[in-house]
Amino acid sequence: MKLATYKDGSRDGQLVVVARDLSHAHYATGIAQRLQQVLDDWNYLAPQLQDLYDSLNAGRARHAFPFDARQCMAPLPRAYQWADGSAYPRHVELVRQARGAELPPGFATEPLMYQGASDDFLGPCDDVPVPSEAMGIDFEAEIAVVTGDVRLGASPEQALEGVRLVMLANDWSLRNLVPAELARGFGFFQSKPATAFSPVAITPDELGEAWKGGRVHLTLQSTWNGRRVGMCETGPEMAFHFGQLIAHIARTRNVRAGSIVGSGTVSNQDAAKGYSCIAEKRCLETLQDGAPRTPYMRYGDTIRIEMKGKDGQSLFGAIDQSVVPPG
Repeated sequence: MKLATYKDGSRDGQLVVVARDLSHAHYATGIAQRLQQVLDDWNYLAPQLQDLYDSLNAGRARHAFPFDARQCMAPLPRAYQWADGSAYPRHVELVRQARGAELPPGFATEPLMYQGASDDFLGPCDDVPVPSEAMGIDFEAEIAVVTGDVRLGASPEQALEGVRLVMLANDWSLRNLVPAELARGFGFFQSKPATAFSPVAITPDELGEAWKGGRVHLTLQSTWNGRRVGMCETGPEMAFHFGQLIAHIARTRNVRAGSIVGSGTVSNQDAAKGYSCIAEKRCLETLQDGAPRTPYMRYGDTIRIEMKGKDGQSLFGAIDQSVVPPG
């Protein structure tokens, strides 16, 4: 099934069920008001939402209305946890190589991960306010999952069973703030502003054969200022699947329902597939020419991130945002 959260003036919005083709939606009011309620009581509420979803797809839902992604908040407008991994080695290798740094110890055997802000996510079509263009504004196209409860010490296989929903993410970065923050030894903070998520979160079964081994085997499209810059394959080069990423968190703590776990920037060895963040393009230019040529984003720039199924239909709807000054 496919779920979204509509804006209603509150912090957490109103849960809606969305048709498979994203044409129509139906409020889930009689079942649950908020997505977090469903995650907290998944086994009881999810089957009821599935029934509504089936009715919507069959044209039997009495109060269906046209779905509008512009009315969406993030599927979870705020979450108990947002932990972002770096599961695509090429991204880390490029960034480190361009600045002459070595790969971190254990890079091939243990995922990198940081914990981001989860109190205020952006909706898929919300403007992105940034205090200054000089901060090095960059998009990052990713996949993310939403979990149910996963116990401390869970194996990757057990953790994978905790995946409830899949969605797309734009994990915004302010690249020119990163070096000073990392140099202080405590990791990202101000350099990682509010993350945006796709209009719709979907259950893994909606992906069919594309959901395999804890990975999504499809193409993630990134379009910057109307120009397609990335057609990156999300499956084959994901070194750590989502079960491994979740188990990494669960090594020392319980993972509670409503936690969001990201894949990190999707990146491929084949440069012809483009890029999912500007930093990678700049790193390639530095390695080839000694200096980057491509600028970071400026006010008024747009970014669209989308994934289509084998039938060519959009699975999650599109993240479609503009960068703006604050205020």
